Amino acid sequence: MTEEATTGLAGSLIGTVLSGRYRLESKLGSGGMSTVFLARDETLERWVAVKVMHREISDQPDQIERFRREARAVAQLSHPNVVAVIDAGDDGGYPYIVLEYVEGETLKQRIDRLGRLPIDEAVAYAIEIGRGLAAAHARRLVHRDVKPQNVLIDAEGRAKVTDFGIARSLESDGLTKTGRVLGTTDYVAPEQAMGHGVDSRSDIYSLGVLLYEMLTGDVPFTAETVVGVAMKHVNEQMPDVQARRPEISSALAAVVERATSKDTKSRYPDMAAFLTDLEGALEVEVARSGTSYGEATNVLDAVPSGRRLLTTRRVSAAGVALVLVAVAAALLIAALTGGNGKHAPNAIASGAPIPLQSAQAFDPDGDNEEHSDETPSAIDSNPDTGWTTETYEASPVMSVAADKPGVGLVVSTEKPVTARTMTIRSGDGGWDARIYGSLTPPTVDPQSGEPVGDPIGSVSDANADQTIQLNETEARYFLIWITKVSPTFVDTGYNLQINEVTLNS
Repeated sequence: MTEEATTGLAGSLIGTVLSGRYRLESKLGSGGMSTVFLARDETLERWVAVKVMHREISDQPDQIERFRREARAVAQLSHPNVVAVIDAGDDGGYPYIVLEYVEGETLKQRIDRLGRLPIDEAVAYAIEIGRGLAAAHARRLVHRDVKPQNVLIDAEGRAKVTDFGIARSLESDGLTKTGRVLGTTDYVAPEQAMGHGVDSRSDIYSLGVLLYEMLTGDVPFTAETVVGVAMKHVNEQMPDVQARRPEISSALAAVVERATSKDTKSRYPDMAAFLTDLEGALEVEVARSGTSYGEATNVLDAVPSGRRLLTTRRVSAAGVALVLVAVAAALLIAALTGGNGKHAPNAIASGAPIPLQSAQAFDPDGDNEEHSDETPSAIDSNPDTGWTTETYEASPVMSVAADKPGVGLVVSTEKPVTARTMTIRSGDGGWDARIYGSLTPPTVDPQSGEPVGDPIGSVSDANADQTIQLNETEARYFLIWITKVSPTFVDTGYNLQINEVTLNS
C-alpha cells in the first residue's frame, strides 16, 4: 500500500470513535498492515495509541489472525520495557488494538537525529530492549522483527519494545509468497533469512545488529535490494565494530561479535546470558569513562548488587585497569568458546551456593518412574554419579519419542530461597529444558501436560556444563523440565544423564 493511500485512509478515520470509546485524533505512523493513531479514551479520559488494521486486508482470515495474535500475545506481558496492550476489538470491519501511548520518539528517529549514540547509552538501550524481549521469551514468544523502528524511547529516556505483529507467525518456509523475508532484512538473522526455524537466538542476533547500529550510526550491511542485504547476513562476515568505532572496549566488541554469530550454536544460548555480558560490558565502559549518565545510570542501578563488578560510579585508575582486564578476558573467552563444544564454559557468573535438600523424578505423563532411585545422585556433590532419564528409541524430543511434552527432575531447598542461577552438569550437551520455581510441589495442566506457571529460566542446545540465568523469584521447588534429551545416541536410544545440579544466589 502506498504512502498516499495510507495517508488518505488515515485522514478518513480521523474523528472516528471506535466502539463508542476511542476517538482517533491524529496519525502516528503506518505500515503495510495497519495505521497507528493517537486517540482519546473517552471512558478513562487518557491518551492511548490505537493500531487499526487496513480495511483492504481486513477480510483476509490469515491477516486478521496475525493481527489478533499480536493482541493476545502482548496482553500476556507486563514489563516496563514492553509497550502494554490495553484493549482490542472490531468496529465496523476495522479490527484494532489499543496500546499505551508512549510520548517520545522511536529509536530509529533518535539514531537518525544523533548518528551514533554515546557508548554507555547504546549499551543501556540494548539492555532494556533485551529485558523486554526476555520477558517475551519467558512466555515462549519470539518477536522476530527486532529493529529500532519497533523501539520507543519514552519521556524519561526508557526503551520500550513494541509491534509484535509477526511474532510466532512465520510461514512454513519463512518467506512471503513474493519472496520477501518476513521481518526487516537490515536486522534479520541468517536462519530467518534462509527460511529455517527461528527461536530466541534469532532475536538475540537482531538485537546484536541493532546494538552495532547504535554504536556506529549505520547498519552493518547495505545492498541494492532487501534480498541482497539478507544474503549478506547469511554469507558475509559481520564488519568489526571496533574498526568503525575504535574507542569501544574489547569487552563490548566481544559481546557484539558473539551475539551476531552466523551459527546459532556459537551465539548466546538465551537472552539472560546476553544480558549478563551486556551488563558487564556497560560497567567496563563506565569504568573507562569514570562516570555514567542518563539511562546508563538507571540500568546499572537496576542490576542486583551481587552481579555488579563495581560499587561506585568513580573508581581509581588501578581499579579501572583491573576491571577491564578481568571482564574483557571473561567475555573474550565466552565469545571464543560460545556453544561450540560439549564442555564449553558459560559466561554467567554465579554467587554463593544454595544447599539442596532433596531431588525426585517428575514424570506425570509417563510411568512416574524415570529411575527414581538415582535422583539423590544428582545433588550429592559427586560429578561421577548422577540421575538418568529413561532411554527413548525414536527421538531425543519428548513429544516425538514418548507422546508427552517433557520429563523432569525436581530439586528442593529446606526453605524458600531466591536463586539467580542454576548450574547443571550433564553427561552430554545438546538438550533443551525450562526451569520452573514454586513454593509448593510442581503440578501440570491436565489438558496440555505442561507445568503450571511461568518458567523462570530456559536453555536450548545446552552445554554439558550449563549455567542458566533464573528470574529472581522466591521458590522452594525447582523443576528442570526437559523437553529434549541429549541427541547423542547411546545403547538403544537417547537419554540425558544429570550428574550434578547446583543453585546459586
